[in-house]
Amino acid sequence: MKASYLSIFKPNLVDNYSGTPKYLQVVNFVLDAVEAGRITKGQLLPSINELCFRIDVSKHTVEKAYGEMKKMGVLASHPGKGYFIVKDDFLKPLKIVLFFNKLSAHKKIIYDSFIKELGQNVVVDFFIYNNDYSLFKSILSTKLESYSHYVIIPHFLDKFNNTSEIINSIPKNKLIILDKLIAGIDGEYGAVYENFERDIYCALEKAIEPLKKYHTLNLVFPKDGYFPKEITRGFFRFCQDHSFNSNLLNDTESEPIRQGEAFIILMEDDLVKIVERIMEKGFKLGADAGIISYNETPIKKLILNGITTVSTDFSQMGISAARLILNNSTEHIENPFYLNLRSSL
Repeated sequence: MKASYLSIFKPNLVDNYSGTPKYLQVVNFVLDAVEAGRITKGQLLPSINELCFRIDVSKHTVEKAYGEMKKMGVLASHPGKGYFIVKDDFLKPLKIVLFFNKLSAHKKIIYDSFIKELGQNVVVDFFIYNNDYSLFKSILSTKLESYSHYVIIPHFLDKFNNTSEIINSIPKNKLIILDKLIAGIDGEYGAVYENFERDIYCALEKAIEPLKKYHTLNLVFPKDGYFPKEITRGFFRFCQDHSFNSNLLNDTESEPIRQGEAFIILMEDDLVKIVERIMEKGFKLGADAGIISYNETPIKKLILNGITTVSTDFSQMGISAARLILNNSTEHIENPFYLNLRSSL
């Protein structure tokens, strides 16, 4: 039996900020090393105590990692001899990294449906970059050789960035773009995207009858937000085609709330502020003033007898992204968009 090569395991092997459990990171490292030939069949792995000291993790983490590989049939152990590789012709799990711009209820829907559709034999790392291009670039630059697929929701507050340049550094057969297409990305890659201008226009057309109660439509659009400008183009085109007065509001604190107006609101914080101000005026929601909230979440079905939403199908987005990976597809799929009409309008 061959000697253990402890030096293969680098001290920074485990990423403490990764969404992947530490024991799975150890498992993935060993499987990668076996696949690359750095660890071979019959190779003796370090003892549990040696490895937890070497890579600075708990004894429980290493025990769980070794136990997982024993269940996979990759690793075996003998009393007095230690742990060693017994199988090198295994089916390696897909190793996927997700880059989400922020945490939210609807992002969780995407994540849950994506994970469920992928099924077994998949490892997923999850990073939140908070709409910060510099943070996104920093994380991605250290991950370019690590994964079988890169799934990215590309929304940034910084308008002056080289998004396409950094994303073009990813092999296109490994790339899946979600939610928003980015100009300048070359090659064939998978995507599940929203058609923002057409989606808002068509959704408002479906709401035309209840909207006739209002003479003015207000789009609450954060001035320094990350939302695509195509939403404003679709909104103004609808108002022009259907003879509504229209306003683009950036400030929910000082803008007056008037009877006979409806509000299309993109951010959850702005939704709360507008609802509070409508109630302070004593207006009846759905009669004196109307609300359409962007992005469906389960709670919006219940609060205030139901908030009308316009929303992409977040569950379907996750399912479609998973299928692109499982089918090795570079298809571009336009995600469904719906109006959910409720009493707030």
